Amino acid sequence: MSTYSLAIHGGAGTILKHEMSPEKEVAYTLALQAALQAGEEILRQGGAALDAVMAAVTSLEDCPLFNAGRGSVFNAAGGHEMDASIMDGSNRMAGAVAGIHGIRNPIRLAREVMDHTEHVLLIGDGALAFADARGYERMPAEYFHDDFRFAQWQDVKGTEAIQLDHTIKDRKFGTVGAVALDSRGHLAAGTSTGGMTNKKYGRVGDSPVIGAGTWAWDRTCAVSCTGSGEFFLRGVVAYDVSCLMEYKGLSLQAACDEVIHHRLPEIQGDGGLIAVDAQGNIAMPFNTEGMYRASVKSGLDRFVGIYGE
Repeated sequence: MSTYSLAIHGGAGTILKHEMSPEKEVAYTLALQAALQAGEEILRQGGAALDAVMAAVTSLEDCPLFNAGRGSVFNAAGGHEMDASIMDGSNRMAGAVAGIHGIRNPIRLAREVMDHTEHVLLIGDGALAFADARGYERMPAEYFHDDFRFAQWQDVKGTEAIQLDHTIKDRKFGTVGAVALDSRGHLAAGTSTGGMTNKKYGRVGDSPVIGAGTWAWDRTCAVSCTGSGEFFLRGVVAYDVSCLMEYKGLSLQAACDEVIHHRLPEIQGDGGLIAVDAQGNIAMPFNTEGMYRASVKSGLDRFVGIYGE
């Protein structure tokens, strides 16, 4: 049997079991299982970690339960601005897009940036011009409309407030990601998000920034982050995990715990991450009440978690 590992997340934040309806819990569980299956099927057949990551994230982007792709939150102008990134641990190639709209699966466009340009990050109109050149279909605004997301925006519309998708007020959570190790020993990571409700001025968080929200290197680990993006940017969180492994010799779990439970709180940051190392070990720490997450390793049962267990 091929050796592989895969982990996914659908956001970290205030997730309390007593406030989650049984129907919602089932819906989130099924969505996580579907995304995990999409990625694992590729790995089981000996496919590349990069392809597995893209398949898993695409599945999450297509689900309106998560703040990415179809489920992206509304910005201050009543539209959507999505960000995504992907990284290949075998050669540290990466691609990312930020501030885009109308693209069904931002993670796929990020992959196109990596594979078909000499650049890493494309933003706004330039990224959309590139999408047009690559033949991407522009989805109508109605595709991204979700009644719950619209209600979130109405709560803060016309104010200076911005609202994380995992605030106590709305109990909904955002940002999706995946990390994988394939049978060839290669790592990959990907992250996608719709950002903050009512965000202005072209705000961009950590998700499309290599080293902050996403990182992969075959020598150490693959990481995808979720939480308050500004703090993950300031902490260079994804790369920090890799550095602790490379320079201090920490295990994956020890490095992740150091960053999420010590370094991030020092700057009042909240959130979590998923990570896998070159040996297939998986870590999924978070310093919030919960994190939508799931994982699988070859030969072992799947794990799906929501609350702080």
